[in-house]
Amino acid sequence: MAPPRRRIETSFVAFDVMYVDGTRSSNRRVPATALTGFDGDEPAKAIIEAQDREIGLASGRPRPDIRSVSRSPQKAVVKD
Repeated sequence: MAPPRRRIETSFVAFDVMYVDGTRSSNRRVPATALTGFDGDEPAKAIIEAQDREIGLASGRPRPDIRSVSRSPQKAVVKD
């Protein structure tokens, strides 16, 4: 029997991104460890911009500039 694998605990915070051309991208994930400190959610914009650069290079179509970044509303969990 194989030994049990260690589970890596990672947590993410979801953000909604509005671009200058009016498009929207929902639930963009940012590591929660990047959001600790006094800056609040400011580091999220830089991380999402870096993700957009990588996406643009891979697809050949650059993403537009970001207008605003806000936390996605948390989904309600219904337990029976």
